[in-house]
Amino acid sequence: MEIAEALLAAGVRLIQLRDKHASSGELYASAMSIGDLIQKAGGTFILNDRADVARAVDADGVHLGQDDLPVAAARQILTPGKLIGYSTHVLEQATAADSSSADYVAFGPIFPTASKVNPDAVVGLEGLREARKATRKPLVAIGGITLENARAAIDAGADSVAIISALVGAPDIRKRAEEFLAKVKG
Repeated sequence: MEIAEALLAAGVRLIQLRDKHASSGELYASAMSIGDLIQKAGGTFILNDRADVARAVDADGVHLGQDDLPVAAARQILTPGKLIGYSTHVLEQATAADSSSADYVAFGPIFPTASKVNPDAVVGLEGLREARKATRKPLVAIGGITLENARAAIDAGADSVAIISALVGAPDIRKRAEEFLAKVKG
């Protein structure tokens, strides 16, 4: 809750809850609290991996990975109008995601990342440029995004960046989020 509050205070308006270790009940409880906070602030609340829990808490959408439900199956679970994001790691996956009903495509890791146990191969900024050519959908750069490289990801074709470690590891999350927003705007 404290992280979500700090991000919202900084002006972040899309927050994804990612908890790979919570039970369904724990995830539901966290998502209810955090989702309510985000939605009351006028933000968009995305739940990672779990379309069923996203529907149960009336999240604004779900973000799916390669090992999660297919996008079409998640569409059957979610109510109409909900967002679906889809993580991709190679150009072929990004191309396939462009043909799906996903609302946005995440691509990466752009840079080395420590937030995944077994990360996919780093695709770099050149890979991101190729992914930009492969999809008309909003493109989110994921993996290893820092304050120092976030602008480069935007310049390489990303519409936005997803950040974990560089935010939650900061001594002042709100200040760091404000710095990120200033860096990527324009």
